[in-house]
Formats: sequence, structure tokens, C-alpha cells
Amino acid sequence: VLVIGEDGEKLGDLALTDARRLAADRGLDLVEIVANRNPPVCKIMNYGRFVYQQSKKSQDSKKHQKQNQVKEVKFRIIIGQHDRATKMKQIERFLHEGHKVKATIWFKRARERSRRELGDRILDDVTARLAEIATVESRSSIVGNQMSMILAPTRRLLEALRIERAEKAETEEDPHVARTRRALRVAAG
Repeated sequence: VLVIGEDGEKLGDLALTDARRLAADRGLDLVEIVANRNPPVCKIMNYGRFVYQQSKKSQDSKKHQKQNQVKEVKFRIIIGQHDRATKMKQIERFLHEGHKVKATIWFKRARERSRRELGDRILDDVTARLAEIATVESRSSIVGNQMSMILAPTRRLLEALRIERAEKAETEEDPHVARTRRALRVAAG
């Protein structure tokens, strides 16, 4: 196997038993790094420490991933105009924050379930009103006593949000730095 030392230097091609003995003499482990190469590449290292560092790297990468949230807004087929307008504003706010939105029509009574076209009409109205800022990601049929649709912000809206956040980050100053600058101005003036 091709052996690499703990500080990254090449120790050369060694027999597997010699490489294991060398690692044991140093109080470390022999870890296979690249198996499909001829000869396989092994590194002398502390395996426990290596596993710990890998887990920390994966945790850090998970921290920095964006968590997509799906917000849900529920409608009834019998809904007042003002209530519908309020729910539309909620959906718009969620979309402007970059979230996906699940618009659900809730059929409370059995006689409402038989009037599916009223639910379709509400979802069509939501789609038409939000056509500029949202796209329909999926539209499902009735599941139990609910009909739902998932809306996602358009690419144009997401790009505008990204630009807005970048500009805000550029203009936003660290509060500690701002406090220090104010203190210096007061002391100087």
C-alpha cells in the first residue's frame, strides 16, 4: 500500500504488515483513504479523531444549509371576502419571505365535500391573484376532507429577495462597531 504519514508526507509503498507495524509503533491507526487505486492509499492517523472531525464537518454543513419551510394557510369554502383577503395577504407575506405555502381547503361537512367545484374555484382564485409572485408546485385531489395546493415563490421573486438581503447585509453594521464609533465621536467633539 502507498502510505502517507500523519503530517502528510509520503512514506512510500510498503507491505500491509509493515504499514500496520509502523502505525502501531507511532501509537496511531492505519486508515485506508483511497481503496480503488492501485496500490491502495493508506494514511497513518488517529482514527477516533478523524471520525470526530468528519462528524463536526457534517454538522457544520447541516447548519449552513437553508431550511425550506412550508407554511400552511387554511380556507373553508364558505369564507367572507375580508377573511379571504386577510389569508391572501398572509400567503403573499410568506412568499415574500421565501417560503413555500400550502393552501388548504377544508371541507368541514359532508355536504361541503360534495361541492368540490367550490374548493377548485377558491384555489383557482388564489392562483390567479398570485400569478406574478408564485407558481403552483403541486395541486392535489381531495385527501380525506381537505384539498390542497403548494405554491412556491417565482425565481424572479427569489432573485429580488436575494439582492435585497445582500444590500441589507452590506449596509448593516455591527452594533458594537457602531457603538464604539459613537463613543469616539462624543469624546472627540
